[in-house]
Amino acid sequence: MSDFPTAEALAVPCFAGSVEDAADLVVTRALSGEGGFAVLCNVHVLVTAQRNTRLRDALEEAWAVFPDGAPIAWLLRRSGERHANRVAGPDLMPATIEHGLAHGLRHFLLGSTPEVLGGLECRLRKRFPVIEIAGTSAPFGDDAALDAVVTEIREARPHLVWCALGAPKQELWMRRNAAALAPALALGVGAAFDFHAGTKARAPRWLQRLGLEWLFRLAVESRRLGRRYLTTNAAFVTSVAYDVCRHGRQVRVSARSAERYR
Repeated sequence: MSDFPTAEALAVPCFAGSVEDAADLVVTRALSGEGGFAVLCNVHVLVTAQRNTRLRDALEEAWAVFPDGAPIAWLLRRSGERHANRVAGPDLMPATIEHGLAHGLRHFLLGSTPEVLGGLECRLRKRFPVIEIAGTSAPFGDDAALDAVVTEIREARPHLVWCALGAPKQELWMRRNAAALAPALALGVGAAFDFHAGTKARAPRWLQRLGLEWLFRLAVESRRLGRRYLTTNAAFVTSVAYDVCRHGRQVRVSARSAERYR
């Protein structure tokens, strides 16, 4: 059983809490030296895991699965876990960095492109002047090329490895290499690098609050995201409707939720 509150979204136990709570948990885990990896699970990842056994195994083996999507957070709240909020990669990353400053957490930035990493590092150092960035890498190639960077990461001795390899590649990479990366904790944050580097625009706050950030991304990246959103979002709605018809409001919720919040 996890040591934090969870509820299930399509049979996947997800963290049920706020971004600030999640950031505190990540910092504590990073300082513990226990390693492992955390998945930022959006609708695409959740639906893909229903038919991709390797991705499903990654979700099951992850130290934590954070609900990186308004629909998933809604599903958790529908289960009765009223404190469940969306924990998006672009929000969790700066919150964790800020919470970890007093502890001297060391960060490794993995993925995207050298240009994005350069902009990201520059902006992070400007926003958090005392941040400790242990290293950066934008590996390109097949799985063997991506796995080869593990040695570089180990030599840098970070507490946290932020991965922006895209889903489900980053989840599968973290699962393959989590043991070798220990004691570092890996987190897959997808497009967070682009948003914080300023190479992509994020949806306005009001759209985020309405749970419509996906609609903004679809509008600006329709060629890349159109098919994914149309197929996985439709599959998500179908799965949720089926689950509601079978079980109504009954979804298993971690008993630890009551211990922590009530």
